[in-house]
Amino acid sequence: MNDLKTWYMSKTVWGGVVAILASCANLLGLEITAEDERGIVDGLTALAAAAGGLMAIWGRISARTRLR
Repeated sequence: MNDLKTWYMSKTVWGGVVAILASCANLLGLEITAEDERGIVDGLTALAAAAGGLMAIWGRISARTRLR
């Protein structure tokens, strides 16, 4: 299997980012539960997928070469 994906489509990467941010938030007195973290990761992954789709569409619209 040679499945590849970009880093921003990885739930592991987003989970790590959210865990770091949640730890920083806890230091500031904000409590973020594990359930909150899962929801944030799911939301960020969905946003990254939508952004990738928009970039693909924009790339096709702005391309200088026509499709057949």
